Amino acid sequence: MKHHTRSILQELQEYSQTTANAKELIIEDRAKHAIAEATDIIQEINSNFDDDVAQDLEKRFINSIKSGDANKFIRAVKKLKQANEKKPASILD
Repeated sequence: MKHHTRSILQELQEYSQTTANAKELIIEDRAKHAIAEATDIIQEINSNFDDDVAQDLEKRFINSIKSGDANKFIRAVKKLKQANEKKPASILD
């Protein structure tokens, strides 16, 4: 009985051919997750804030993604939080 053996180079070549599309698959998978998460964040913004504030936050969120600067969105959320803290809770305040 004759066994067919392969060299390490043949194994590596076969492996590299099967993983050539791995980069694209990894990028595709990561993009799919990022888009799903961004969509969830936008839906959360729209369901928790009135229309004007939601539109502003959504615009800032998208611009933050485009520019790669998360601080733009974070500053907007901090300003909104500070504005809500300054509002009196009751007439007595």
